[in-house]
Amino acid sequence: MILHTLLNYDTLRVIWWVLLGVLLIGFAVMDGFDLGTGMLLPFLGKNDLERRVIINAVGPTWEGNQVWLVLGGGAIFAAWPQLYAVSFSGFYLAMFVILIGLILRPVAFKYRSKNESPAWRSRWDWALFAGSFIPALICGVAMGNVLQGVPFRLTPELYIHYDGSFFGLLNPFAILAGLISVSMLLMHGAAWLCIKTEGAIAARARTVGSISAVVTAVLFVLAGIVLWKFVDGYSITSALNTTGPSNPLFKTAAHAPGAWMQNYQQHPWTMAAPILGVLGCLIAAVLIRARKDGLAMITSGLGIAGIILTVGASMFPMILPSSVDPRFSLTVWDSSSSHMTLFIMLVCTLIFMPLILAYTSWVYSVLWGKVNAKDINDGNGHAY
Repeated sequence: MILHTLLNYDTLRVIWWVLLGVLLIGFAVMDGFDLGTGMLLPFLGKNDLERRVIINAVGPTWEGNQVWLVLGGGAIFAAWPQLYAVSFSGFYLAMFVILIGLILRPVAFKYRSKNESPAWRSRWDWALFAGSFIPALICGVAMGNVLQGVPFRLTPELYIHYDGSFFGLLNPFAILAGLISVSMLLMHGAAWLCIKTEGAIAARARTVGSISAVVTAVLFVLAGIVLWKFVDGYSITSALNTTGPSNPLFKTAAHAPGAWMQNYQQHPWTMAAPILGVLGCLIAAVLIRARKDGLAMITSGLGIAGIILTVGASMFPMILPSSVDPRFSLTVWDSSSSHMTLFIMLVCTLIFMPLILAYTSWVYSVLWGKVNAKDINDGNGHAY
């Protein structure tokens, strides 16, 4: 027996759809508080010492957290090659802007303390803000455009043609999605600073975190209403072949008002995702104010997970719909790698993912504890 036949092709496709969601959530939760902290830096740190405390709250771990971004990109490339090709070519300029932000962030971390000039350090503080704000905003904008459909088409030979533009991505619903992304990462970053700092910085973080959490919940509900009432979804209109070849042209699909709500009607248990998104944020706001910092961080992460899971639950089995012609849309069933490839990747994931989780847990246990001004002044092992 060939080992990869132990799991059906359609089962592997669903498993990798779930794993893609797990990796996106992992990036948003693990690197999200780094991005949120970077955005908060110029506002919560009132002097150079306080800003150094904030930077060192994420300094030892921010590089390791970016492994989730690498894993997510690698998973899309290997498991969903057509999704990788369409999204990275269609969103080329948007990806380039994100890349600039992600490059600017480590440069700001490394260069800020090379010169004691207040003007020098202030410029790098704002560079760190920009390097955190840009990826947070653009990732949300991209997700908003995915929900509306992306203007791409496929030739009979499956060549990709993208008919959109960078500024076309900046439409009202996409900007709303971008604001949700920014506010939820501000919430998460503030929750982390409540854990890692003390005194005035922690007090300011509590105020910002609780407000951001409520704003995230409100914007998320607003986006859901807009999506339901004003944004047409997509649905497959032909018979589903869940084990067929990865060719999107073998199906038919159509725009359908309210289509993104159909999964909630057919499978009511999927309502758990948006409920988790709303309640996670609201409970986080309460816990932040109540100084239950560890629980606040957990519920903040659960709120982020609920928001991302809501997108997946709404769109399934769509992955990337085409606004040019719904027939070109990519789905779970027609845009994956081969049966063998998905199986080999799953085996590798089952081996290496526990190692990554174990190593990450060990790092956080070793580096646990608050960052304070005294240790910064003493140079007690802090990098920035």
